[in-house]
Amino acid sequence: MFSLFRKWRRSRVRKKEFPAAWVEILKRNVPLFSRLTDADREELKRDLLVFLDEKRFEGCAGLEITDEVRVTIGALACMLLLREKHDYYPDLVTILVYPSRYKATQRELLAHGVVREGESTRLGESWSGGNVVLSWDAALAGAKDMRDGQNVVLHEFAHQLDQKDGTPDGAPELARWAMYGPWAQVLGVEYQSLKSDKGKRQKTLIDKYGATNPAEFFAVVTEAFFEKPRQFKEKHPELYEQLQLFYGQDPATNKTRTL
Repeated sequence: MFSLFRKWRRSRVRKKEFPAAWVEILKRNVPLFSRLTDADREELKRDLLVFLDEKRFEGCAGLEITDEVRVTIGALACMLLLREKHDYYPDLVTILVYPSRYKATQRELLAHGVVREGESTRLGESWSGGNVVLSWDAALAGAKDMRDGQNVVLHEFAHQLDQKDGTPDGAPELARWAMYGPWAQVLGVEYQSLKSDKGKRQKTLIDKYGATNPAEFFAVVTEAFFEKPRQFKEKHPELYEQLQLFYGQDPATNKTRTL
């Protein structure tokens, strides 16, 4: 019954008029939006209406949540959903937004079961318990520069997709069972290659932070896929193809494919 009501509500929300002021925010802050085809821009606007209707934004450390904050972050989150089937990050409840870098407690497991606690400075994080945390200035800077391969919103929402099956391991839910074999093969090889290049201090298109673990690798290559699609496709064609199949999009040619 709840599922039917949710579908009905979403259908009504998607039919609402999209505010002209929001379009201006997208044009100003999210150049990735302008790169989309007309059909994709319209679909993203419909998805964004639902996303902003269902998700709660909370300002931290004195940040005021404005339409600019909500629309900019929400649009990038919805950019990952321009494929045929999705459920608007069903486990996500709240997006916490700080003005800038923030400090968070970090726990590290040492030898013999010893746990060391400390503070680390962060730009964003994704929790499996229903929250995404973001730095607004980092989110805005990453949104406005679509060619630097750095986009904290795409990064953290890629983690949300990865965590949907309960395990943040770089292997999100795929559309068909047959896709898991090629996914594991290609991403496994590319991950090990990045770790090797990092160890040799070689220059890479993919951010070396992706060598941290498979979950970070998936988030980092998602950033590169959307922000540096042509270079990515040229240097990592098999990896590009796997992400193209997963996201149902081909940003190198501005086309969206149906799985």
